[in-house]
Amino acid sequence: MNIGIIVYSQTGNTNSVALKLKEKLATAGHSVNIERLLLAGDMQPGAKDLQFKMRPEVGTYDALVLGAPVEAFSLSQVMKSYLTQVASLKGKKVACFVTKGLPFYWTGGSRAIGQMKKICGSKEATICGTGIVVWMGKDREKKIDEVVEKLSRLF
Repeated sequence: MNIGIIVYSQTGNTNSVALKLKEKLATAGHSVNIERLLLAGDMQPGAKDLQFKMRPEVGTYDALVLGAPVEAFSLSQVMKSYLTQVASLKGKKVACFVTKGLPFYWTGGSRAIGQMKKICGSKEATICGTGIVVWMGKDREKKIDEVVEKLSRLF
């Protein structure tokens, strides 16, 4: 299966999870490509329609994994903007994950996942799974491994 991992990572944390997932999926025999969302300029506070240096095209992929950080108890504005600019996800299996600092899912993780699912659903994607990685705390590596394992089994 040809899988695209589309990720926005401000600090590198989210990208590190995407790299581990790519390795796991490739080991299982999938063709996997990570595409990072990079802005064409600085993000202005309150900006909604952001411009990207290069906007990953989803048409060539059989399935997608979307990864982004939680920002201000919500999905990163960069990922929101990208997803609203995607024309269609019809026929695509999509998995989503977020990374966050605060230790409880209700401090933005669940909301961010819900936002991703809603936008992807409006683009006719088939959501096949989600994951939340809490960055703070002693169990971070265990949680990363659990999310990577969970998402890799979806494809």
